[in-house]
Amino acid sequence: MTFLIVLRKELTEHWRTKRFLIVAAVMTVFGLTSPLLAKFTPELLKTIPNVPAAVAALIPTPSVADAVAQYVKNMGQFGVLLALLMTMGVVAQEKERGTAAMMLTHPVSRLTFLLAKFMALGIMFAVSLAIAAVGCWYYTTLLFTALPLGPYLALNGLILVVFLVYISVTLLCSTLARTQGAAAGLAFAALIVIAGIGSLPRIGDYFPGRLFSWGASLALGGTETAWPAFGISLGIIAAALIVAFLVFRRQEV
Repeated sequence: MTFLIVLRKELTEHWRTKRFLIVAAVMTVFGLTSPLLAKFTPELLKTIPNVPAAVAALIPTPSVADAVAQYVKNMGQFGVLLALLMTMGVVAQEKERGTAAMMLTHPVSRLTFLLAKFMALGIMFAVSLAIAAVGCWYYTTLLFTALPLGPYLALNGLILVVFLVYISVTLLCSTLARTQGAAAGLAFAALIVIAGIGSLPRIGDYFPGRLFSWGASLALGGTETAWPAFGISLGIIAAALIVAFLVFRRQEV
C-alpha cells in the first residue's frame, strides 16, 4: 500500500511539472514524423535544382523498411536522451532540496523511495512510447503498408527495455551524486561508455543497442534474434537498481 501511495505521488509530480506531457509530446512528434520523413525525404532530394539526373536516379524508392529504420533511429536518439534528462535529477535534486529527507521521515523505506521513482519513469515512458507507436503505425499504414501487429509490438517492447536500461543507470548516477549537475555529468558519461562499447564489433551484439536492430528485423519479418543482449539489458537494469539501493541506504540525506 505504501508503495502505491509513493508511486501515485511520483506520477502526480511528473504530471504537474509537465514532464509527462513533454515526454509524450516529443516522442509522439517523432513517432508521427518517422514514416513521413522516410516517404518524402527522397522525393524532396530529387526536386533540388541542378541535381544531375544520374544522381537523382540513384536515390532509392522509399519503402516500409525506411519508415521502420527512421522510427528506430529517432527513438534510439531522442528517446534515450529524454530518458537521461528526465531521470538525472530525480534523486539528486531531492537530496539537494532536502525533500528526500522529509519523505523518508514518513513510513517510507529507501527501497520503496527508489523503486517508486523507477516505476513512475517506466510508466511515463511506456505510455509515451505507446502513443508514438500508434502514430507511427498509422502513418506507415497510410504511406506504405500495414506492419504486422505482433512483431511491431515486440519492436516497441524492446525499445522500452532500452529506455529502462538508461533510466536505471541514470537513476544510479542520480543516487551517487549530491547535486543535479554532478548527476548529469555522470549520466552522460555512462551514456558515452555504453554507446561506445556497444559500437564495438562483436561486443556490441551483447549490449542494449542491439535490441533496436532486433526489433526492426522482427517488425519487417526477419528471423534474427539477440537474446544475449536482452538478458544483459535486464541484468544491467537489476544491477543498477541494486547498487543504487545499496548506496542510498548508507547515505545521509
